[in-house]
Amino acid sequence: MRTYLKIILSFIFLLSNNVNANEVNNWLQIEIDKILNAYKDTSISNSSRFSLIEETINNNFAGAGIAKFVIGETWKNASKKKKKEYINLFKRHLALSVASLMQSYANQEYKLLNTKYDSKNKINMIDMKVINKSGNILITWRVKKSKEKFYIIDLLVANISLVVTKRSEFNSMLKKSNYDLNKFNEILNSQNELSYNKLIE
Repeated sequence: MRTYLKIILSFIFLLSNNVNANEVNNWLQIEIDKILNAYKDTSISNSSRFSLIEETINNNFAGAGIAKFVIGETWKNASKKKKKEYINLFKRHLALSVASLMQSYANQEYKLLNTKYDSKNKINMIDMKVINKSGNILITWRVKKSKEKFYIIDLLVANISLVVTKRSEFNSMLKKSNYDLNKFNEILNSQNELSYNKLIE
């Protein structure tokens, strides 16, 4: 009887995991296609294209949480006003970074591969293979569900974390601004303007 019960519970667990994997895969594919299709649409201007992409990225990335993580202790010492300003600047910075990355894959095929679930941290890890002539690229999307909605909390390109890379990059920038978020916001704003102009030119 116990063996029979274990089999039933194992089956339910596997079925639940498969349903969750299909759900998160379908969601991710729709959101990726929104970005890639925006790049393929030649009827819209570059600025309008980026606006569509930025909206998609801001709706699906855990922007505020990532923003706090990448500046570490600096967050605690800043005023509410500067924190709010920084989060807005970071969300645009993140959108520009991801948009630039996805632009290079716009004319290439991709395929979602394995989906693993980290039950301890409640994170879905979805592997995506970008197929091109020079060699395939593996991207891993780390996705977490919160309040019945999926959010991307990180992505790894060839096992290199975007979030960890940004934390290292921002730490160098923060050193130059003496860990003053007000000065850092000015640097980030200038960097965003340069990246935006380059992306839409």
